Amino acid sequence: MFVAEGLKLVEDLISSGIKPHKIFSTQTIFRRGNLPLQLISEAELKKISGLKTPQAVVGIFEIPEPQEINYNQWIVALDDVRDPGNLGTIIRLCDWFGIQNLVCSETSVDCFNPKVIQATMGSIARVYVHYVDLKNFLKNAPLPVYGTFMIGKNIYETSLPENGILVMGNEANGISEEISNLCGQKITIPKFGHKKAESLNVAMATAVFLSEIKRFTEK
Repeated sequence: MFVAEGLKLVEDLISSGIKPHKIFSTQTIFRRGNLPLQLISEAELKKISGLKTPQAVVGIFEIPEPQEINYNQWIVALDDVRDPGNLGTIIRLCDWFGIQNLVCSETSVDCFNPKVIQATMGSIARVYVHYVDLKNFLKNAPLPVYGTFMIGKNIYETSLPENGILVMGNEANGISEEISNLCGQKITIPKFGHKKAESLNVAMATAVFLSEIKRFTEK
């Protein structure tokens, strides 16, 4: 099971079909239907909440059954992404850009980590996250693999296929060498600003790449 906090997030998960095991609330807002609601005090809420500023609702949800990976569309693959906020934002981006399947290396942060769940803003209900041996997955996937690097072909000058795999790397080290060797195409976001500007945050970079992929493939 996993934990989600906040009225909007909990309601979004319920409306998306994620099964609630227990809903704890200081209000009667969920007193409808057959929801497993338990009213609690503000003091009790502070004890069970993982947030610095507790919200009125804490939900315990059942983790959905795993789904098969659909290779008839673009897939995002993450190589050792460790930050919960980054993963949550990437899941949210996948939801926005219509990416149904997100594949993570086994060393990536757990998508049901409470901080990840909060950052997804409910998108965890609509994106299938898979944890795999990334090396074997990329070796056997029937799609072209595009790795994202500091040095590579300009994404704005790259012809993109209808379906493919976009690989994003670790926050500090980028894509590992063994995964890099499996990337048939190396692409990059060109730098237009100051030479001393550091690399983009992985979630920010994912947004740029997905935007360009959709712009190119949805013509």
